[in-house]
Amino acid sequence: MEDLPEDADEIKELIKEYGLEEDEEYVIINLKNSRGNVRRIYLLKRRYMRVIKPDGTFEDYPLRDVVEAILRYPCLRLSESLPLKKHD
Repeated sequence: MEDLPEDADEIKELIKEYGLEEDEEYVIINLKNSRGNVRRIYLLKRRYMRVIKPDGTFEDYPLRDVVEAILRYPCLRLSESLPLKKHD
């Protein structure tokens, strides 16, 4: 995988800021439920992510917005949580 240097720096900062994990290709978010079970979410290390809505339309979001939406609203779909995050 080839990252542009500025993308790599932004992603490293995001990982450090939120205490996330990473491997060569993915940013990894660990979420615990009320029973203590861990769910791992893998996001490709890209500057933007395309989210497809239930009606078939799509929109591109910055990786930071996607991570923050997942952490704030872990039980919602991204298509539902990202608009909520925009209003915060």
